[in-house]
Amino acid sequence: MKNALQFDSVSKRYPESGDALVNLSFALQAGEMVFLTGHSGAGKTTVLKLAALIEHSTRGQIFLDGENISRVSNRKIPFLRRKLGLIFQNYRLLSDRTVFDNVALPLIISGYRHSEIGSRVRAALDKVGLLGKEKRYPLVLSGGEQQRVGIARAVVHKPKIILADEPTGNLDPELSSEIMGLFDQFRQVGVTVLVASHDVELISRMGCRLLHLEHGNLSAGEG
Repeated sequence: MKNALQFDSVSKRYPESGDALVNLSFALQAGEMVFLTGHSGAGKTTVLKLAALIEHSTRGQIFLDGENISRVSNRKIPFLRRKLGLIFQNYRLLSDRTVFDNVALPLIISGYRHSEIGSRVRAALDKVGLLGKEKRYPLVLSGGEQQRVGIARAVVHKPKIILADEPTGNLDPELSSEIMGLFDQFRQVGVTVLVASHDVELISRMGCRLLHLEHGNLSAGEG
């Protein structure tokens, strides 16, 4: 089976702070949900930024859906990102746009037809339990609802891989469990999910594979 995401001896060095990742190798299969754990500064966010082509590795190779993305041209990056759904801890919603417009944004950027945008946005909002709130603005929603809008926006274009950076960091335990349940539903339909999180108790209940980072290195035996 083709790996959905693979890091092959990847290192990342920042001029001002040194090595964030050192010779990192691991692979995620299609339809697998994996948690990336580790202390603050261990390199979790760096892994996600490299996978999302927000930053480039210093050494090594990264494969996304079987394609080497280590040295792709800037022109090709938007096309590769269509395979990804990105979810952040702080939601990153546009406060002056409605829920509908926030979720529709990736489709508009990709040039989808107006009629298809409407049906896809409503389907995504239905999936996260927010159908009927598409005309509301983010600031009147709860934190859990705002994160659900962020998830709907991440999956509206039906990505192959979801990358989530501390998606439950601002939520209480009950809401956190609901969000993880949504990720598991996506996994069940073949979407690959990589979640960076420090919530050890929540992760242990999910029963998924762990990749534990320590100072830019994977713990022994992981990958």
